[in-house]
Amino acid sequence: MREHLARSVSLLTLGFCRLLLPVLPALAALAFLNGKYLREYRLTLRKLRVHLQAVGEGPADRFFGTALGARQPDQDVQISGHCVQCGNCCLNHRCVFLEPRGEGIFQCGIYTSPLRRFSNCAGFPVDAQDIARYACPSYVAVRVQQPVPAEPVRIVGAEA
Repeated sequence: MREHLARSVSLLTLGFCRLLLPVLPALAALAFLNGKYLREYRLTLRKLRVHLQAVGEGPADRFFGTALGARQPDQDVQISGHCVQCGNCCLNHRCVFLEPRGEGIFQCGIYTSPLRRFSNCAGFPVDAQDIARYACPSYVAVRVQQPVPAEPVRIVGAEA
């Protein structure tokens, strides 16, 4: 039931964003205090179309599935590593906010915004599936063994 609800919310949100597409550059300019999105209106619209397509390929379902409790991260997996700014996790370089900073180096254009923490990217990577989906070169997921509870030691012949 929750999976169905998560999928429905995902589709409704993406549909709503597509309806608002002509005003999204202005909303982004206001929300992130960056007039670039409005000054470069046509480019921003093109990037937003690509962004919405990429989000519709699964990240929106995963985000709402996690938020609505339809899916839980694997508790037996430990994630380690650090960001090398490759841009893969940014919807495979299709995020509207991703900005190139050099040869193979990218930076989030809204990284310092308090609104970013409400996005799916603020928690990357959640699990091994995230790492695999974006072919992340610097994070790894390792399955860890859960400790087996030890049974109390009984000493034969000892009185309780």
